[in-house]
Amino acid sequence: MGKVKRVFIIVLDSFGIGELPDAEAFGDSGSNTLAAVCGSEHLSLPNMTGMGLFNIEGTCFGRSVSSPCSAFGRLAERSAGKDSVIGHWEISGIISRQPLPTYPDGFPDEILDKFRSETGRDILCNKPYSGTKVIEDYGLEHIRTGKLIVYTSGDSVFQIAAHEKIVPVEQLYEYCLIARKILSGRHGVGRVIARPFDGEYPDFFRTENRHDFSVDPPEKTMLDYLHEAGYDTLSVGKIYDIFNGRGISKAIKSKSNDEGKAETLNALRLDFNGLCFTNLVDFDMKFGHRNDIDGYAAELSRFDKWLGDFLNAMNGDDILMITADHGCDPSTPSTDHSREYIPLLVYGKAVKNVDLGTLDCFSDIGKTVLDIFNVKNNICGTSFKERMIL
Repeated sequence: MGKVKRVFIIVLDSFGIGELPDAEAFGDSGSNTLAAVCGSEHLSLPNMTGMGLFNIEGTCFGRSVSSPCSAFGRLAERSAGKDSVIGHWEISGIISRQPLPTYPDGFPDEILDKFRSETGRDILCNKPYSGTKVIEDYGLEHIRTGKLIVYTSGDSVFQIAAHEKIVPVEQLYEYCLIARKILSGRHGVGRVIARPFDGEYPDFFRTENRHDFSVDPPEKTMLDYLHEAGYDTLSVGKIYDIFNGRGISKAIKSKSNDEGKAETLNALRLDFNGLCFTNLVDFDMKFGHRNDIDGYAAELSRFDKWLGDFLNAMNGDDILMITADHGCDPSTPSTDHSREYIPLLVYGKAVKNVDLGTLDCFSDIGKTVLDIFNVKNNICGTSFKERMIL
């Protein structure tokens, strides 16, 4: 095997492939995002099928192939959570033993009083809510009063929605930074999220100016170790936000899957040595949370078609890893994330076509990347490099 120069990790946000053994404790018994979309006539995944998606242990549906062109497997989650921050942190080597705080009854007065005082604005809602329904129900009052729409979900999030003509986007970001400083210690939520919207009632719509303000990772991650060892670390999409920029040498913004795919393909044309870490958020944000099975399936099909171009453009010293960060089964009554296994497809000229089985934790990905680049580290996980590299 020649030296691997670049590794690309693409996270299909929320693309789970079946409930974990402890799913019942999270209210997710029976959840299976992949199975849900397999029932749609809009699903066509020839490239991922050929890579071994339906050969993965536990996928007793779809079409397996006799000779997958990739290494394939599934990973279990060991962290106490099922959201993007926890999932990406675990991929990168952090096992979160304690769940990040959630607020099923809304945020306490000690938080909201400080927020009101420091922003000079009152709030509306303060309860778990669908992001599209909350602007439908509170948007007019927000426009009339200037009060900020503050809400949460089943995840560890403090979300602020505001109409762009009432609260300019940059000002909304400032309010989020205020909230981020307030929400620390035992109230250290995973993300404060700006949720700007536009339009006229009843046709309000969320814009692409969403921005996440995450809590700092509590330990060194795969990105930190690579960066300190002198490797390039590129991020595409919300990866930069999830890690608060830690360990990232070049951040590439994207506001949609189409932009994320285009920027990842552009990164393939760059001369760098290290990691490109991409998150494609639309699967989760636009389809999983909205229980849109056909939309989710169609978006996966668009990704799979793009994937063919990406695979053909890869160099001989490149490796691609396709995975996810949690589930979000669009077929269940819940609109929240689901506790599921995540898939792993690994492609490259240096990669054997091998069944990796079920791996113990998401961190095996980060451990393997560091092993590929021969970077000493103390992150959690077990490398599968020797099992898959020729």
